[in-house]
Amino acid sequence: MTWPPTRNIWRAWGVDETAGECAMNDRAPFAADELRHSWLAAQPLDRTAALALAEVSDTAALMSAAAHLRDQGFRDLVTYSRKVFLPLTKLCRDVCHYCTFASTPRELGLGNAYMSLDEVLASARQAAAMGCKEALLTLGERPELRYRAARDALAQMGFATTLEYVAHVAGEIFRQTGLLPHVNPGCMDAAELAMLRKVSPSMGLMLESASPRLCEKGMPHYGSPDKVPARRLETLRLAGEAKIPFTSGILIGIGETRLERIESLLALRELHQRYGHIQEIIVQNFRAKPDTLMAEAPEPDLDELLWTIAVARLIFGPQMSIQVPPNLNPGVLAQLVAAGINDWGGVSPLTPDFVNPEAPWPHLDQLSDETAAAGKYLQERLTIYPQYALDSAQWVDAGLRTALLQLIDGEGLPRTDDWVAGQTQPIPAEERRWLQMSVDGAVDENRIAADLRRIVARAAAAEELTEAEIVRLFRARGPEFAYVCQAADRLRRQVNQDVVSYVVTRNINYTNVCYFKCQFCAFSKGKLSENLRGQPYDLEEAEIARRCNEAWARGATEVCLQGGIHPDYTGQTYFDILGIVRQATPGMHIHAYSPLEVWQGALTLEMPIEDYLRELKARGLGTLPGTAAEVLDDEVRAVLCPDKINTRQWMQVIETAHVVGLKTTATIMFGHVDRYHHWARHLRRVRDIQVGTRGFTEFVPLPFVPMEAPLYLKGRARKGPTFREVLLMHAVARLALHGQIDNIQTSWVKMGDEGVALALNAGCNDLGGTLMNETITRSAGAAHGEGKSPQELEALIQRLGRQPRCRTTTYDDAPCERQQAARAAPPLAPVVNNFEPKRGIGKQRHRLVRFAVETPAATDDGAASGCN
Repeated sequence: MTWPPTRNIWRAWGVDETAGECAMNDRAPFAADELRHSWLAAQPLDRTAALALAEVSDTAALMSAAAHLRDQGFRDLVTYSRKVFLPLTKLCRDVCHYCTFASTPRELGLGNAYMSLDEVLASARQAAAMGCKEALLTLGERPELRYRAARDALAQMGFATTLEYVAHVAGEIFRQTGLLPHVNPGCMDAAELAMLRKVSPSMGLMLESASPRLCEKGMPHYGSPDKVPARRLETLRLAGEAKIPFTSGILIGIGETRLERIESLLALRELHQRYGHIQEIIVQNFRAKPDTLMAEAPEPDLDELLWTIAVARLIFGPQMSIQVPPNLNPGVLAQLVAAGINDWGGVSPLTPDFVNPEAPWPHLDQLSDETAAAGKYLQERLTIYPQYALDSAQWVDAGLRTALLQLIDGEGLPRTDDWVAGQTQPIPAEERRWLQMSVDGAVDENRIAADLRRIVARAAAAEELTEAEIVRLFRARGPEFAYVCQAADRLRRQVNQDVVSYVVTRNINYTNVCYFKCQFCAFSKGKLSENLRGQPYDLEEAEIARRCNEAWARGATEVCLQGGIHPDYTGQTYFDILGIVRQATPGMHIHAYSPLEVWQGALTLEMPIEDYLRELKARGLGTLPGTAAEVLDDEVRAVLCPDKINTRQWMQVIETAHVVGLKTTATIMFGHVDRYHHWARHLRRVRDIQVGTRGFTEFVPLPFVPMEAPLYLKGRARKGPTFREVLLMHAVARLALHGQIDNIQTSWVKMGDEGVALALNAGCNDLGGTLMNETITRSAGAAHGEGKSPQELEALIQRLGRQPRCRTTTYDDAPCERQQAARAAPPLAPVVNNFEPKRGIGKQRHRLVRFAVETPAATDDGAASGCN
C-alpha cells in the first residue's frame, strides 16, 4: 500500500494516519491536547521509521512536526555562543573539493604556517573585553604530515605535532583570558583527546557524511584521508568514551542523497545513545566558492535545507540541539526556526567566519530582532551546553570546573552581567527592561507559550503546582520572564493591595562560634575557620540586655536572636537568653532560634522537640525564624551543610512549632550548588507544611552571597544567583504559594535599594526589618549596610507609589507609640563583643550534638538527580 507523503510521518511516529491527518489539518497546529500528547510523547524513531522519512516530500508537514518537538525541549529559546574565531593554521593534509579555508605554505607566505601565541592572545583578550566567552580554534588536519613548512614551524616553537600546539594555545587562552576554548582539531586518537580534554571543555568534529561513496574518485572527499567516515566516527566514539561534550553534524548538498543524510544522522544518534556526549547537531548547507573544484556545483535550495533540519529534529527528538549557521542563510532565519532549529551556533562580534569568509556574521542586534520576529528569544549560551556544564564532575576536566561553575546560572546557561547579591554593581539592563515591560502591562500574552499560561492560571486559582510546573516558571527568560513577574505582581496587588510592610527590629547574634561546618557560612568562627573575617565572640549577659534596651528605646517591637551553635551552649543557654531579654524588655517580641538551635538545644537536655518548644514558649519565645532551611533537599544539603539537620528534621521542628502555637517564617538560601528542581521541591515542601498548619507568616528568599563563603572560595559553588533568578524566586514563590502564604519578603541587605524596588514589582510586599546590627550577610561580603531607619524604608516604598506600613512580627499594625519612638530614634551606641572564652553566656561544655544528612530521596516523579 502506498501512503500519501504526509501520512508517512504518522506511520513513522506510530500515530494513526487518519488522526494524524486530522490533527495536522493541512499543517495547522494540533487541535486536541490528546493528539498532541500522543505525538510528542512518542519514543524516538526506530531506524526503519527514520529511513522511511527519505520518501516524505511534504516539507511543510515535517517542519510543523519538528517545530512542535523543538518547543517541547527548548520552549521559546534560540541560543548562540558569543565567540572569537581563531584559525590556528590553514594548512591541511586533506583536499576537500569545496574548501577555501585550507591553503598551502606558498599561499600563506614564509613564517605564517601557524598563528603565534601572541597573535592568538591579542585577539582573545580583545574578544573577552567585548563579552565573548568562547575561543573557537579551527585548523586544518595534521598539516605536518604533508608539509615540511608545518614541521619546521612546529619544531621552532618546540612542538612535535599540531595537536600539541593546539593544547598549549588552548591552555594559555584559558589561563590568561578566561575564555573557554572549543577546539575543532580533526580526527584524533584516545591520547590526543585526553590531552585536549584538559584545556577544552568541549570539542567539535563534523561528520559531514557517513557515506563512503563521497570519498570515491570524482567525489568531494576524494584524496582526503581524514574524511573517511569510519575514521571520523571512530574519533566521535573515542570522544564518547572519554566523556567529552562534542559537536558534530552534516554538510548537505555535496552529492549525497536524502537517504544518505538520514543514515549519517542515524550514525551520530547511535553514538549519542551509547555515550550521551553529542551536545548539538549542525546542519550546514554547502556554499559554492570560487577557485574550488566545486565552484560550479549547485547549492542546495531552501526547501532541501528545511527538509533536512526537520528530519534531523524528528530523528533526534526534543532534547538535542539542532543548529544552522545564520550567516550562510541570510533573509530566511524565520523559516529555519520554523523547521525546528534551536541554535545559531557561534557568532563573533570581532572576527569573520574564516571558513566562509564571504558570509559575514549577522550583528547580534539584528540576530535578536530576527529571532524575535520568528517568535523566539535569543539567549546566549557557552560553548559547552547546559546539561554538561551542570554535570561538570562527569564531563569536564577538574582544572576547568571552577571557572565554568562561576560562569553559569542554575540552568547551566551563562551569566551575562556582573550583578552579585550583596554587592553594589548596577542592576542588569536586560532584566530591568523586561521588568519595566511587566510593570507597564506591555507583555503580549498571546505570544507566551500555552503551557506557561496554563501554569500561571493554575497558580492564580491557588492550585498546587507540580515540581515540573515550578521548574518551568524558573526557566522563564525574556518575554516569559516579564510575563511571570507580571503575573506575580498581579497576585500581590490582589492580596496585599499597594501596601508594603516592614518591622522595626534588632538583630542580636549572640555568638559567632559554631562547631558546624556549613560550607556557605562566613559568619561562624571556630578553631578550624578558614581565613574567615572577624574574631570569635560570645556575648555577655549585660551586653544582650543593653542591646535589647537600646532597641526598645529606638522603637523596636522585635528582637531577632540567632547565633552559631557554640560548643558550650545547651538547651538551658537558650532558656537563659530568653530570660535576659524578657527581664530587660518585657514588652519586646522575641523572634528567636532556628530549627537547628531548637533541635540541638532539645537534644542536649534530652527533651522531646515538642516539650522543648513548649518550654521555650512558656519562657517568652514569640516566634521562630525559619532559617537553617537553606534548600530543603538532601541532595543539596549533603554538599552545603552535611553535618546539619536534614530536610525531614527541619520540617519536623517547624511543624511541631506550629502545633504548639509558635508561628514561623520560611526561607530559602539559593544560588550555590542547587538547581531549579531543588528550588521547586523546596517551595512544594513549604506549601505542604502551610496547608497542614497555617503557621508560616511569610516566605523570605535569601540569595547566596558568595564573596567570603568557603564553598565559593574553594571553587565549588556558583557566583550566587543571577538577578533574573533572584527576581524569579520572589515571583515564583508568590505564584506557587498563592492562597497559602500571603507575604513575600525581599532582603534589602542582599538586594540593595534598587534591587528591592524591582522585587516589589515582581510579587513582593514586605521589606523585612530595620535590623540595626546586621552581621551575617556582611560577614559573607555584602556591602549594603547593617541597618536602615524607618524613614529610609518608607522613602523607598513611597518612591514606588506604594503605601508603607510599620508592622509587628505577626503582621499586625505596630503600636503608634512604637512607631513614634522609631522615627525619633537616637544613634546606636557601639556594640561590645566579648572575645574572652569564659566570660560569655556559654558556661558548660557538653557532648556535641551532630547530625548526618540522610540519603537523598527520589524526586516527586521517582527520578533521582544531582547538583553541581
